[in-house]
Amino acid sequence: MTGPAAWIGEQYLRAAEMAVEDLNSRGGVLGQRVELIVGDDFCDRDQAAAVARKLTSDGVVFVAGHFCSHSSIVAAQIYQEAGILQVSPGSVSSKLTDEGRPNVFRLCGRDDQQGTKVANHLANQWASKRIAILDDGTTFGAGLANAVRRRLDELGVRVALDYTFSPGASDYSALVSKMQSTGIDIFFVGGLHPETGLIFRQAHDRGYDVRLVAPSSSATGDFPMIAGRGVEGTFMAAATDARANPGAAEVVARFRAHGYEPVGFTLYAYAAVQVWARAVEEVGSLDLAAVVKAMHGSRFDTVLGKIGFNEKGDVTGFEPWQWYVWRAEGTYVPVEQGITNK
Repeated sequence: MTGPAAWIGEQYLRAAEMAVEDLNSRGGVLGQRVELIVGDDFCDRDQAAAVARKLTSDGVVFVAGHFCSHSSIVAAQIYQEAGILQVSPGSVSSKLTDEGRPNVFRLCGRDDQQGTKVANHLANQWASKRIAILDDGTTFGAGLANAVRRRLDELGVRVALDYTFSPGASDYSALVSKMQSTGIDIFFVGGLHPETGLIFRQAHDRGYDVRLVAPSSSATGDFPMIAGRGVEGTFMAAATDARANPGAAEVVARFRAHGYEPVGFTLYAYAAVQVWARAVEEVGSLDLAAVVKAMHGSRFDTVLGKIGFNEKGDVTGFEPWQWYVWRAEGTYVPVEQGITNK
């Protein structure tokens, strides 16, 4: 709700509010009204643990969250011990589901899937150029960047610069200088959008026309404000846009009627509430083991389409990552609608 991922927090909140309102307008779940409780983990491990314990003491039966991967992973153990179902709309680290906790599911794609997509693009378009892979050292950032590195190595593409930076700084001029002196033509960042945008902007402010392939965390309204005008034409691998799904049309229309465009992970958070409610209704119980069995054994009609979950708890039924391109006015569109020269 606050901190570096607050923009995503707003998406989660708006989605959860509407989803719970919709459930209650239809009589709730198992004949009872659903109460929405909002927690703020600040994208921080310690605060995530504190929030998870608070929600446990509040008696919650289901958590739609978290966003930052390290927060989700820390909280998952607490939820498992308390018998609470966790469905993350946007945590991409493969570790979240690879740890094998039966109560954990995710609706977005994994970092290894996104990393493969990014690496294939770099290999196809930029193999003859000098490539930099940067990461912020976090569970999300390092995991994603390492997936790109592994796939590039498999493809025989040499990386000219590998670098791990500290997130939260206001000046990355030394990193930009290192990239420039190394002759980097294009770079990818495993990290959140404030650092990605700032590195890009500080490069372009000095006249260094380096190109960027942006990570999924950059799909926020403030990324282009941070990155500056040079962001036009930048490719970004981000969560597949579900707004055109027939099953999402009515929900999308209501969001827009309230002056809100449901971009990014908004519909993913709405779908998290949907699948929980439908699994509970299917088994007629809040019992975790029964609900988990239904989650694995059923397919659910949601705003994301008809989806299911594999044995690890990862979503199935659609391609979770999509290529976008940023426009000069600060919006991003699927590449087939935009500029394709970067």
